[in-house]
Amino acid sequence: MSFYAQSRPHADRVLGGFQSLTFGAFFNGLRNWNEARVTRRELNALTDRELQDIGLIRADIDRVALKGR
Repeated sequence: MSFYAQSRPHADRVLGGFQSLTFGAFFNGLRNWNEARVTRRELNALTDRELQDIGLIRADIDRVALKGR
């Protein structure tokens, strides 16, 4: 029992943020993560020349993928 009593405050801090998480917020976050993942994959598939044509460099890919959030 002492392990449970000592670890509970830590678990409450870690898991406390999930109590107000609704299904809508969860699926919205999941959708945003997937859109950013797909954007990163597609931009990484382009050559440096193609990225230059659209005004980007490789270092911009993460910023562009997360901007839609």
